[in-house]
Amino acid sequence: MGLMQIPRRVDYGLRAVIYLSVQDPERCCSITEIATQQGVPKKFLEKIIQDLIRGGLIKSKRGACGGYTLARSPEEISFYEVIEALEGPIAVNVCMDQHMSCEQLPRCSMVNVWSEVQRKVTEVFTNTTIADLKRKPCRDLIGGSASLSSAA
Repeated sequence: MGLMQIPRRVDYGLRAVIYLSVQDPERCCSITEIATQQGVPKKFLEKIIQDLIRGGLIKSKRGACGGYTLARSPEEISFYEVIEALEGPIAVNVCMDQHMSCEQLPRCSMVNVWSEVQRKVTEVFTNTTIADLKRKPCRDLIGGSASLSSAA
């Protein structure tokens, strides 16, 4: 059975942003450093970083002391912004896109469920900042006993 999961590029992008968030804001980090520290393929990370720069979340500096830093403080960057910069708008189902343009919508009995899931996912991602993720890793979730909302 397949899994519903977050794309790898989002996982890697979040790891990169979180890594930068725990560095001195004046210190630029190289792609090689970030990739090595986070266990991310360097070539893939280069493309991800470019999307994060276009999204206004990371800035680059050229030169001998060049590299990458966060464009804003970790408290000002949400989980949602990182995901959206890498994947575009979040929709839990095709009918939940920005235009709600599904032709099945008028007769769909599932739309209320999808709407509620969309609302809750968006709420968690929007209310979780990178600063929230800088804290100690949440080992409580490994056993499966804690809820996501209690970890955030």
